[in-house]
Amino acid sequence: MENGYARPRFLVNLTLTALILFAAVTTIASAGTRGPLAPGFSWDHVIGIKNTQNIRVVYGIKNDVWEAGVGKPLFYARGLYESYDAMGIDSKNVDMHLVLHGAAGYWLLNDAAYSKYKDTLLGNPNKHVIKGLLEKGAHIEACYETLKGHGWKPEDLLPGVTVVHDAYSRIIDLQLRGYAYIPFF
Repeated sequence: MENGYARPRFLVNLTLTALILFAAVTTIASAGTRGPLAPGFSWDHVIGIKNTQNIRVVYGIKNDVWEAGVGKPLFYARGLYESYDAMGIDSKNVDMHLVLHGAAGYWLLNDAAYSKYKDTLLGNPNKHVIKGLLEKGAHIEACYETLKGHGWKPEDLLPGVTVVHDAYSRIIDLQLRGYAYIPFF
């Protein structure tokens, strides 16, 4: 069609298609793998985070407080991994330490030691959350002073739990190395 209109219309359609593709690619690239938000929200209206690598956090866990059938800080630590995941941040970029001591120390006991300590036959309800946190790369750490005070031995602990000399010096050391501190007292 040589009426003078076919060629410009084709160019307009081609240009519009290119702009739509560019907008789609830009939106996908800027969103990364961020998950969907609740109705009425978009990532244009929700502030994310700038630091997406080398995220370092230490939880100081002392009190025996529960939520959803497990130790509350364990529940929240799992939730932090889920939040980062929703923002497209791989758990490999999160270096998390959970330092348990005091009244929360028994959360790290294996089923036999837990059942003996709590006088129950049900075993440790925290073991599945702890296993999941370890699989994400978290460091689950038991205070030696707490273990010693209760007469617990390394063989009483869940697999993957590390023993640190004491909770406070460990937390201070991690803070001095740039870890964000989340206390659960």
